[in-house]
Formats: sequence, structure tokens, C-alpha cells
Amino acid sequence: MTTLEVQNRDLTQKEQLYGNDPLDVRDTEQYRMEYVQSFVEKWDELIDWDARADSEGRFFVDLLAARGKRKVLDVATGTGFHSVQLIEAGFDVTSADGSAAMLAKAFDNGKRRHLILKTVQADWRWLNRDIQGKFDAIICLGNSFTHLFNEGDRRRALAEFYAALKHDGILILDQRNYDGILDSGFSSKHRFYYCGDRVVAEPEHVDDGLARFRYAFPDGSEFKLNMFPLRKNYARQLLAEAGFQRIHSYGDFQETYQETAPDFFIHVAEKAFQHD
Repeated sequence: MTTLEVQNRDLTQKEQLYGNDPLDVRDTEQYRMEYVQSFVEKWDELIDWDARADSEGRFFVDLLAARGKRKVLDVATGTGFHSVQLIEAGFDVTSADGSAAMLAKAFDNGKRRHLILKTVQADWRWLNRDIQGKFDAIICLGNSFTHLFNEGDRRRALAEFYAALKHDGILILDQRNYDGILDSGFSSKHRFYYCGDRVVAEPEHVDDGLARFRYAFPDGSEFKLNMFPLRKNYARQLLAEAGFQRIHSYGDFQETYQETAPDFFIHVAEKAFQHD
């Protein structure tokens, strides 16, 4: 088996692999063994594109347009939801993901909407090796950044994002409200991100180093994801230490919010310093 075939086993693999103790699996590379083809085929059932589009509205479109950004790199395209939304709104989008299965699904989703996505398989830690050129904006959405378990990986990925942006570029990065989960327990309204109304998405184990989520579908199938429970202020610190000059955090798309209330935080990090 070639190196490429080993890396892209998710295209043919049906079962997730965690070894003997899933709670010991705290490795950035694990996402390749999680987004297997059988899970990817159900991902849009979890998201529900129409419901998610209604819940988000024009948040990302308006945010990018207001800052005059046009050329966008979607570094965690998944099945292509945000890439398609932005392309249809007139943005020039490149769609990247580390999962070959996700990229294939995204490309198919684009074709069904008469769009040809520009897809690139890329690991964030070596992003600029695989992605050419500079971008006005990078989006890293869907809680994807928390697949990075090692602090060195997080810092390396943010440095790669920073380098791939133009001098006045912005990074939009989101995350679950892990502060709320760690401090007060899990509760979710599922109004914004995972809108499939017949799918269960909830943690089955949480500690300071691991949030293991269970996804149960109406047909009885179940899948798991191991993620790092990234606290909000730590994420903001990492962004600042990567060189971003101004960081604004939204809670469920709102400017003002109680810290425990949102399901998700969205961080908008600007590369260039701007006076208010």
C-alpha cells in the first residue's frame, strides 16, 4: 500500500478505528480515522444545509463583504457548506480539507448545485506547502480547529494561516463553547450548527484534555469524534501570539452574550492593526 493510499484510507474505510481504549486517543492525526466514508455520507444529515443556512443567515457573507474581502480559503470545508454559500454570494473560494472523503463529498455537493469547487487536500500544519498564493480571508469553521490536540500543532497551524493571508487579511475561526461544557455540563439548543432534528450529537466523555462526542442517526448507526476542549480565552491568546492584531469574538453570531449561553464562539482575527 502506498503512502497516499494509507493517508486516504477514509475513502474506503467503513469503521472508525480507536484501538483498545478510545479515551487514550488524543492525537491530531486521529481525524483521518474518524471521517470514514460511512460517516461522511451522513454528515449532511447532521448539518441539514437548509436549516443551517436559515440559522446563520448572511453572517459570514456580510462580515467578509463589509471588510472588502473577496478571495477566501476555506481550510475545513467538510462537505462544502460554507464554500458553496460563499461561492453563490460571489466570493472566489478555494476549498481545502485534510480528509479525502470530505473533499470528495464537497465536490459532489458542489456539482449538484452546478458549481465546480476548487478543492485541495491539505494539512494545516504544512498549509503553505500545498496552497499557493495569498488570501484576503481564511475561514476555519465547524469546530474543526479542536481536532488539533498538541499545542505545537495549534501554534503551527495558526502560523500557517497567518502566512497565507495578505497583509490586511482576516481569519474567522469558530469553536464549541467548551468553557460551558467543562464548567457547567453540556447543553445545546442545536439552533445553528448541527441542525438535523433527528440526530443526537452530545458528549459521552469530557475532561480537560478530551471531549469525546457521540453522533447517533435515525437508522441506528453511531459515530464518534475525539476533540480537544479548547477554552475561549486560550484560543484568543493563541491567536494574539500568532500575530493577529485585533480579535473579536461573537457568541452564536451575536455581538453581546452571556459567556455560558452560546453553543459556539466565532473569533474574527485581523492581521493588520486598525484604529477604531
